[in-house]
Amino acid sequence: QVQLAESGGGLVQPGGSLRLSCTASGTISSSDVMGWHRQAPGKERELVATIYSNNNTAYVDSVKGRFTISRLSAKNTWYLQMNSLKPEDTAVYYCTVRRWYYDRPNYWGQGTQVTVSS
Repeated sequence: QVQLAESGGGLVQPGGSLRLSCTASGTISSSDVMGWHRQAPGKERELVATIYSNNNTAYVDSVKGRFTISRLSAKNTWYLQMNSLKPEDTAVYYCTVRRWYYDRPNYWGQGTQVTVSS
């Protein structure tokens, strides 16, 4: 079993920055795919950023150039650096782990609130 612990959410003004962290405990494979999802009020959950075992990354169009996902494999930890935040980035952010042979996340964190407001 895998458990995920997130940290780093909070309230920030538009244009500000936050860094989210996620640490996994349990059996993590070097082939697992790490990611961040978010869900805003009244909207469906969406995949924001993904990092693969070869450190390739992918982002939803709305955050490209502003968000950066990275990982420290040795510590089963990954991050989401969020810059130039906008009010529309307000959401609950979830870190995820997907086994490489699945098409959707297998494990989810508890979620951390990010609020962008003046």
